[in-house]
Amino acid sequence: IPLQVLTLPTSPHPDQRPGTNGLRKKTHVFQSEKNYLHNFIQCIFSSIDLRDRQGSTMVVGGDGRYFSSTAIQAIVQMAAANGVGRVVIGQNGIMSTPAVSCVIRKIKAIGGIILTASHNPGGPDRDFSIKFNTASGGPAPEAVTNKIFQLSRTIEEFAICPELRVDLGTIGKQSFDLENKFKPFTVEIVDPVESYANSLRNIFDFAVLKELLSGDNHIQIRLDAMHGVTGLYVKKILCEELGSPANSAINCVPREDFGGDHPDPDLTYATDLVETMKSGQYDFGAAFDGDGDCNMILGKQGFFVNPSDSVAVIAANIFCIPYFQHAGVRGFARSMPTSAALDMVARATKIQLYETPTGWRYFGSLMDAGRLSLCGEESFGTGSDYIREKDGLWAVLAWLSIQAVRRQSVEDIMADHWRTYGRNYYTRFDYEEVDLDAAVEMMLDLELMISDRKYQVEAADNFEYSDPVDGTLSRNQGLRVVFKGGSRIIFRLSGSDSFGATVRLYIDSYEKDINKIFQDPQVALAELVSIALQLSQIHERTGRRGPTVIT
Repeated sequence: IPLQVLTLPTSPHPDQRPGTNGLRKKTHVFQSEKNYLHNFIQCIFSSIDLRDRQGSTMVVGGDGRYFSSTAIQAIVQMAAANGVGRVVIGQNGIMSTPAVSCVIRKIKAIGGIILTASHNPGGPDRDFSIKFNTASGGPAPEAVTNKIFQLSRTIEEFAICPELRVDLGTIGKQSFDLENKFKPFTVEIVDPVESYANSLRNIFDFAVLKELLSGDNHIQIRLDAMHGVTGLYVKKILCEELGSPANSAINCVPREDFGGDHPDPDLTYATDLVETMKSGQYDFGAAFDGDGDCNMILGKQGFFVNPSDSVAVIAANIFCIPYFQHAGVRGFARSMPTSAALDMVARATKIQLYETPTGWRYFGSLMDAGRLSLCGEESFGTGSDYIREKDGLWAVLAWLSIQAVRRQSVEDIMADHWRTYGRNYYTRFDYEEVDLDAAVEMMLDLELMISDRKYQVEAADNFEYSDPVDGTLSRNQGLRVVFKGGSRIIFRLSGSDSFGATVRLYIDSYEKDINKIFQDPQVALAELVSIALQLSQIHERTGRRGPTVIT
């Protein structure tokens, strides 16, 4: 008997404006507020032209966090009712964000829905997010997210096949007959790793990497998946295929609450890995966030590679990666708050550099136009133009490829880089879950202060970006104070919070004297930090004695 398609009445929710990482809220909001989940899903489908939607293919994945399975069932039921012909889902609903982007592009899907709150914790009282990626494989551009938000303000009904149920655990195809539909609706459960792994095999020299990880003179590595989705990929690619010992990878079983921890690959939350690396037993270490798009690189004795330096090192050694030997390099890009370390490499190599607002979608626009090959953000994100998302495992394989060619340690590679290009000392202070009104008032007052120019600065502004591809203007992307010599103080409100606001303070200062490039960043930047704290009065305004996280 064909399954019934229903159109059910609903009422709008006023707070469904997607941020840079989709619609992120506390999990209980999606669970308890009437039709909150269904409204937003319907608005995603309604944002796609009906002619394009009919018979199309959609990809669904995520990091397996709490509430994902329930949400996937609803997404499939609504996809069927909205004319989508096929939905491709990672087994058990799990597929990393970079893998979703990869699959969208390979099978020419109309888009994908990713269920993740990235590095935020999961669970009934923690965070959940729904993110829409377009046919390019990248995050929906602002025009699309604005359209989704406008639809959410006026929605009156949604379409659904409530009796349709999918077995998420069995790989293969499932077909369903729907009333008034000529063709069956198909759900395809796929291995979440294989298609993505095939792409990596075409980018990196797996034979060289296997020799590095399991040959006669192999290095010792330690990889921490933090109970996120990347554990599946690390086990299959790094351990099973490239020969790294099974015990070199830890916390590789995805859990819906990430083991009760915060799946954020930084010095604050990846403490198990940091302490293990300090023992000196391992040559290379890396951690990944919940959905697999972010990474942290460590060397022996816990040597920390700042994410801004990481993308600069990859750029300086980019032809250690076979993909770029064949495809060439079109351009580099970084987000505005990211340090200018990449700028130094771009200047030396005479490769075009782009400075964008925070958000991977800005990089995607440049990639789609054929202008960009490698990019990165200070928030532990690095990637290239083979997909349209940042990619934690790609960054790790890039670093291992550089080590395999140069036969140097992480620390020596980094030291050589600073000697060649100079060093950008960099730090970031996060003040999390502060009162939103107090944060906004502080930013408004700061903007007035820096516009007065009573401080001896070279430039001060509220960063705005004109997309060189389509001319789209993005305003209010962060307050910048630029001193003579290039040192910068930046203040920005994060757009990825489910509660309150996160104020981020960034300090970036360039040093080319080789006798001064090996200082502790917090010591080297102490004076600029003091200026920033006095300028903003952030502790007084937020009621905080100090930052929640220091990177």
